[in-house]
Amino acid sequence: MRAARLIKMVLLLQSRPAMTAAELARELEVSERTVTRDAQALSEAGVPVYAERGRAGGYRLIGGYRTRLTGLARGEAEALFLSGVPGALREMGLEDAASAARLKVSAALLPSLRDASRTAAQRFHLDAPSWFREPETPELLPAVADVVWDDRRVAARYRRGEEEVVRELEPYGLVLKAGVWYLCARAARAAGGGSFRVYRIDRFTAVEAGGERFERDGDFDLPAFWAERAEEFARSILRAEVVVRLSADGVRRLPHVVDAPAAREALEAAGAPDAEGWVTVTLPVESEEVAHEQLRGLGPEVEVLAPAALRGRFARDAGRLAGLYGG
Repeated sequence: MRAARLIKMVLLLQSRPAMTAAELARELEVSERTVTRDAQALSEAGVPVYAERGRAGGYRLIGGYRTRLTGLARGEAEALFLSGVPGALREMGLEDAASAARLKVSAALLPSLRDASRTAAQRFHLDAPSWFREPETPELLPAVADVVWDDRRVAARYRRGEEEVVRELEPYGLVLKAGVWYLCARAARAAGGGSFRVYRIDRFTAVEAGGERFERDGDFDLPAFWAERAEEFARSILRAEVVVRLSADGVRRLPHVVDAPAAREALEAAGAPDAEGWVTVTLPVESEEVAHEQLRGLGPEVEVLAPAALRGRFARDAGRLAGLYGG
């Protein structure tokens, strides 16, 4: 356990100019006192870890020290080759660079581990697009990927509804969600913006890289930003509410037919079951039409109480089913 932690500490210091004890403690999930002891142990083992005191102090490696990859275990080597998404790299125009990187890593590994790329590929495969959908690579994706890598401002023309708008953007990161590519970008300050937004790549009609690079916000965290925006989007489309009664089986199946977080919140806020064991919940939904399509999947395990128009839809459905099966 400690040996793995020491190796991780060396790799962290190797990847950054310097790190404070607090930063190392957070990354290694230990106390600052443990960081101090580990740094001393590395120094005694011949690893040139140097500690600087003061407000701007921290730990650093001196003398251009670099470790090698020969310490990788088989599981670590195989996990390394799982870190990329081949289809996504190909769509961004990075397949050749990724292939060259894999070859260099393979060459640095011990001979007994050089089959790691093959064994990993034969055991795990990521197919990002959803079912029943033919993935399409946006024509401008490679150009957008280039400016993302290069931290270069871009003038982009974007379809918004029936109109096209022009935006000067600072492109921060790309996200592939269910086969659809998105750009997380900030409106350039020169345009009076500054807020981060999300754009679908397939709605760009033109992308022109500028000659000016922008300085990235060091506090921007792409995974955290995306998770927050995805949750906001999921909640924003739930603009209506329906009141339903659910059997015990309906309660169990509800998260599988409607938005799962909304279903869980509605069930947590529900009261006790009635005398028949049914539970009444108020459920956020996208619209009456969408609720009708979703809740039909519960069949007789749900009764719609409100709104009246939706209850009427289910009543008509029940009448048609009775006509088909009642004889």
